[in-house]
Amino acid sequence: METSPLKVLFVCKGNHARSIMAESIMRRLPGGKFTVFSAGSQPRPEVNPFVVRLLASLNHDLTGLQPKSWSEFAEGGAPELDFVFTLSETAANTVAPAWPGSPMTAVWTLPDPAAFEGNDVQKALAFADAYRMLNNRISVFASLPLTTLRGMALQHRLDAIGRDIRHTGDAA
Repeated sequence: METSPLKVLFVCKGNHARSIMAESIMRRLPGGKFTVFSAGSQPRPEVNPFVVRLLASLNHDLTGLQPKSWSEFAEGGAPELDFVFTLSETAANTVAPAWPGSPMTAVWTLPDPAAFEGNDVQKALAFADAYRMLNNRISVFASLPLTTLRGMALQHRLDAIGRDIRHTGDAA
């Protein structure tokens, strides 16, 4: 029995750094298990240049990566989502639209590398650190037995991915 890919949305405020990196990381996962999107509550006009450089240096396909409003994912004709992960405190504290498909949601906040102040080398390191944290979380999520976990058991695991990693310095 073939199942269709699960639809995942990563949201942030500006959709120009963390959520774009998360979208790109998940797009590279093998097996076609996921269709992935990103969006922001107040999207910026373009992807952060540090994100572009980092993703390009790691051979990510940048095709189609651009900031989008999360309202695009709540309008008629939007994909029915299975999961929505919020990556910023600002987006987590904003009333989100009603997502089609009644997706499971979790808050996976992490520091905003775009807010880091320092020289370009230090900023690049902040973006690399955010990428590492996102890659770890997404790897844990993708390894979950999603076909057998349901309801509260799955919700608990989704919440734990963000909570445990935040409190342990992203040791997962």
